[in-house]
Amino acid sequence: MALVPYEEAAGVGLQKFHKPFATFSFANHTIRVRQDWRQLGVAAVVWDAAVVLSTYLEMGAVELRGCSAVELGAGTGLVSIVAALLGAHVTVTDRKVALEFLKSNIQANLPPHVQTNTVVKELTWGQNLESFSPGEFDLILGADIIYLEETFTDLLQTLEYLCNDHSVILLACRIRYERDNNFLAMMERQFTVSKIHYDPEKDVHIYKAQKQSQREDL
Repeated sequence: MALVPYEEAAGVGLQKFHKPFATFSFANHTIRVRQDWRQLGVAAVVWDAAVVLSTYLEMGAVELRGCSAVELGAGTGLVSIVAALLGAHVTVTDRKVALEFLKSNIQANLPPHVQTNTVVKELTWGQNLESFSPGEFDLILGADIIYLEETFTDLLQTLEYLCNDHSVILLACRIRYERDNNFLAMMERQFTVSKIHYDPEKDVHIYKAQKQSQREDL
C-alpha cells in the first residue's frame, strides 16, 4: 500500500530485498517474482508474511477453487499468484505506481488459462472504492499491510466496503509495535477477529476476520 521503508529495514535482512528475483515453490509451480526495492521500496519485495500466508493457503484451510478473492497491497503479487494457481478468481490490487511492476509478475508466473481469472486493478484504500461493487468478494487477503497508523481508518473502511456477511478476511502480519495491536482492537469494533495460525520461525500471525453481523446471526 505505502511505498516507504519499514523503520527496521535498514539493519535487518536487506540483502535478500536487493536481489532482483525471489523464487518459491507453491501449488506445484516454481514462482519467480521480480523485486525492485530501489524503485518501489516495500511494495516490490517479498516479506515473510506473504510467504506464510501463501503457505497457509496451500495447506487447504480455505476453499479457493471458484471463490472470488481480492488481495490488498499486493506488492510483488506472490499471495495472489498462489491463490490463483489454487483456483481462485483473484483481483490483485495496489496503488497506481506499483501496478505495472505487479502485472509483470502476474504475467510471468501464471499460465494463460489462469491469467483469464486474474485482474490487476488500482486501489488506494478509502479512495476509489466506487470502482468495486460493495461486498464483492468472498475472500480478502492482506500480507504485511498493517504498519502505517495513518492508513488504519482507510484500510478498515475498505475492508468494510469489500466484505459481505459471508466474506472471510485473512491478514498475515508480524506484530512489531503497539500500533499493530491498536489496529486489531479497531478492527474488533466492526469484525469478529481470531488468530488462526502462527509461524514461530518467521514470527508471523494470521488473523481471520468476518463481519460481526455474521456472529449475531448464529
